[in-house]
Amino acid sequence: MQTSPAAQPETGVYAGAVDKGLLWKITSAEGKVGYLFGTIHSEDARVLDFPQVLLDAVKESPIFAMELVPNLPTIGKLMEAMRYQDGTRLEDKIGSELYRQVSVRLSDYGVPGEEVQNLKIWAAAMTLSVPVPETGMFLDFSLSLRAAAGGATLTALETLEEQVGFLQGLDEKNQIIMLQQVITEFAEMQQQNRQMVDIWLGRDLNMLAEVSRTQMAEMEPQLAEWFQKKGIDQRNAVMLKRALPLLKQGGIFIAVGALHLPGKAGLIAGIQQAGFKLEAIW
Repeated sequence: MQTSPAAQPETGVYAGAVDKGLLWKITSAEGKVGYLFGTIHSEDARVLDFPQVLLDAVKESPIFAMELVPNLPTIGKLMEAMRYQDGTRLEDKIGSELYRQVSVRLSDYGVPGEEVQNLKIWAAAMTLSVPVPETGMFLDFSLSLRAAAGGATLTALETLEEQVGFLQGLDEKNQIIMLQQVITEFAEMQQQNRQMVDIWLGRDLNMLAEVSRTQMAEMEPQLAEWFQKKGIDQRNAVMLKRALPLLKQGGIFIAVGALHLPGKAGLIAGIQQAGFKLEAIW
């Protein structure tokens, strides 16, 4: 079971597209150029070995857009959103046995025991669904640092409230089901994360989406539907709405999770339908 959102394309990346490509050159009808890059939440050295074509695209783009800009104010607000602020205890929500298992797992993520009690149910589940951090230098963060160092302006395509809203909007019963599945299938999920990195390195968007679809099929049906509708489709629509004006201006590099790119409701299809030419360049 994979609790991170996943796209579910029916046929390919978009009509007429090649199957492979994580970096796309986008050209407007007026000749303005921008880029779209599908990232993965990984600090694997192979992922961070950026190809020159990617570095060149970042360097020539004065605007670097991502889901959220990882600055101190945003991180602070995220930490606050993930925690109960009224004295509520996680153990009282999920029971002593599940809490014990969650606490043990979260220790590997550097979450002190006394802090676990403050975590919201969805926050504990999402923390445990991603790889255990080693350096904290994940792809999105590393690339944004390079862009900022080169003088680019960083901008967000979502607000924090929008990104976590679909998780906070999930009822507690289903949040607990999600957390229980994460704990039960923790080792399998970590293996799936490694598999996704290998597929990402092969730059195969359709295979990424296919594997993610398989993982979602292992979720409770109501959870899978929620993640698809709220975590992918609605977020794609928001990001597309904010990205299009920037693409019309040109000079923008967009870096978002690779699973937001494919499918009929994906960013590639949406950008193409808005009249832009797309070309996979890596």
